[in-house]
Amino acid sequence: MKKLFKKWLLPISVLGIIVGCSSEEDSIVMAPLPVVDSEFTPSTEWSSSIGSGVGQYFSNLSPVYAYDNLFVASRDGVVKAYDVETGNTLWQTKVESETLPRLSGGLSAAYEKLYIGTENGEVIALSIENGEELWRANVKGEVLANPVADASLIMVHTSQGLLVGLDQADGSERWTISTDVPNLTLRGDSTPVAESGGVFWGTANGRIAAAIVERGQLIWQQPVGTPKGSTEIDRLVDVDASPIILGGQLFTIGFNGQLISIDLRTGNPVWKRNYSSVSDMATDNRNLYVVTDTDHLVAVDARSGTELWKNNQLEYRQLTDPVIIDGYLVVGDSLGYLHWLDRETGEFVAQQLIHDSGMAVGPTLVDGGYVIMARDGQLKKLTIQ
Repeated sequence: MKKLFKKWLLPISVLGIIVGCSSEEDSIVMAPLPVVDSEFTPSTEWSSSIGSGVGQYFSNLSPVYAYDNLFVASRDGVVKAYDVETGNTLWQTKVESETLPRLSGGLSAAYEKLYIGTENGEVIALSIENGEELWRANVKGEVLANPVADASLIMVHTSQGLLVGLDQADGSERWTISTDVPNLTLRGDSTPVAESGGVFWGTANGRIAAAIVERGQLIWQQPVGTPKGSTEIDRLVDVDASPIILGGQLFTIGFNGQLISIDLRTGNPVWKRNYSSVSDMATDNRNLYVVTDTDHLVAVDARSGTELWKNNQLEYRQLTDPVIIDGYLVVGDSLGYLHWLDRETGEFVAQQLIHDSGMAVGPTLVDGGYVIMARDGQLKKLTIQ
């Protein structure tokens, strides 16, 4: 039961949490803040805010840096474009809806447009120039993953196990691929990756799938995890991580599953290792960096799957997806701290409190630094001097 902690919407001020049964084995205790003698302190270039942020809701609504500008959105429908150097607002718009907009998937930028998914089952395209709404398409299921662009299509993975290809120009549906969804799944979906005419994504039934972008034709599926155990919770095998492609190999990881390397041409496994995660991985094109479902940080050699180091000092601190900044491995946590690690050793090199509302998403790399968005919508651009 403790492995579900990552997906629960708990108050982020809670430091010690007892879940379910009273036995010690079912206790979840957030690790204390590690004591770190920081080697550097980032400086703030500018700060701003975006609506009310995402609050305590599950969200992958990360800022996106594209077309030399920064684009940011809040769950309640506010979308802004910023000059990334000065922090000046270039334009601001409000996504209209009969109910709360509940923006949840994105942002993604392509074809001079911004694409946003909603929990209401909509995909919305905005002009990159002024935020004007250009089209809106209805899809079946919540859009919790980021839309991905390729071959004049916007591909959207929904909570009902559908991968939908929409025409980037007007949002009309070109094709749909359906995969099975178990009765009980974790909240979240894999963001697809498009490469060399193919699209690859994780599914709620424990597989990694591949399809031809142009036709929407499924070409192979490979198991990442196999349901085991006597209860539905024990049998959860969601693959919510976005795949990583390096050369001719694809890497992905699943909950209650494995970290797996797959040959892109054949769809056959190259190696498998027993790690469980619901988070996207980071890579430096040599190693893979994993946040496990217990918030252990692990470095793995991409060629062989050999574990290089493990750091368990941030256990159950509800970490963001890892990011590589200036050669360091960086993660945020639910109490608003940013942790910097040496990629070679896994040792801490720096730590800062960014905002006490916590972080739902990791830093976004931009020209001249990186941007942090706190859960309450506070926005900062920082640099390392």
